[in-house]
Amino acid sequence: MGIVQEFKEFAFKGNVVDLAVAVIIGGAFGKIITSFVDDVITPLLLNPALEAANLKNISELTWNGVKYGNFLSAIISFLIIAMVLFMLIKAVNKVNKPAIEAPAGPSNEEVLLAEIRDLLKNK
Repeated sequence: MGIVQEFKEFAFKGNVVDLAVAVIIGGAFGKIITSFVDDVITPLLLNPALEAANLKNISELTWNGVKYGNFLSAIISFLIIAMVLFMLIKAVNKVNKPAIEAPAGPSNEEVLLAEIRDLLKNK
């Protein structure tokens, strides 16, 4: 019974569940970005270059048998994902930025010590 309880505590900790949700959302986000690059960015930005090279698809870009078109598409996807994550983290950090607290005044002990110092100066 001890192993079952330990596994239950491990499996249902907040960190494990949060990580599972993040992986699932990340997979879905990856599909969105892939579609964005393949269906939006490539036709808008790369079609003129592809037409100049007499190609219909970026995956047809080759040089001496090396298919660098797929690699180029992966680089574009990475850059878009990195930019979106950068902006997301920047926004979260801005929201979670701790408020700057005003410096606390002197403590009671410091006030008393200052008064004693001033009294000793006057003698």
